[in-house]
Amino acid sequence: MVVVEVKIELKKGVADPEGMNTKKALNLLGWDVNDVKSGKLYEIDFGEDVTEEEALEEVELMCKRILSNPVIQTYQISIEG
Repeated sequence: MVVVEVKIELKKGVADPEGMNTKKALNLLGWDVNDVKSGKLYEIDFGEDVTEEEALEEVELMCKRILSNPVIQTYQISIEG
């Protein structure tokens, strides 16, 4: 079974209102945190009939076409397990 993880983050310098609001809430609740960044994590299960190389190739294409916005986001791909 091939399972691929994709982590999507905002590029440095791009405003992160969700992260800023979460940081503010944590500070108000008593946690002293310096920064919070939001992102997305996708776990994509290809099953048994796909090799790791094929899965990585497909996920790279998915990231470029739909999972991320290359203007404001970066992505990291890794094989799980």
